[in-house]
Amino acid sequence: MVKAKYQDVLNLGEELNIQDGKVTEENGVLKIKGTANTPYEKDILWDKIKEIGGDSPSDIMANISVADDTVYARHTVKSGETLGKIAIQYYGKASKYQDIFKANSDILKNPDLIHPDQELIIPNL
Repeated sequence: MVKAKYQDVLNLGEELNIQDGKVTEENGVLKIKGTANTPYEKDILWDKIKEIGGDSPSDIMANISVADDTVYARHTVKSGETLGKIAIQYYGKASKYQDIFKANSDILKNPDLIHPDQELIIPNL
């Protein structure tokens, strides 16, 4: 029953390719464990858990570790994106584009010139 309630979380985990995933149900509590690639992926999993179960759900326990915490995320640029749009996606503020630009100064020379398929580092703030 509780597994069905959190099926969207389990689907997201598969979509994010969470490693070493384990899901069990015990006494009406869903227990999930796994390793996300980056802190951003861990955050969006927790956001999905809270969206379904509220801020402090009692029917799910999640133990999600992170494989690479040296960066917040890695992002492959898509056509039409700007650093400002990317900053909104990860940080909620367009002004944080400067942090992304600085973290990628080895491949970016101008914050207004990014190209599809470039892989950008989204730094921890």
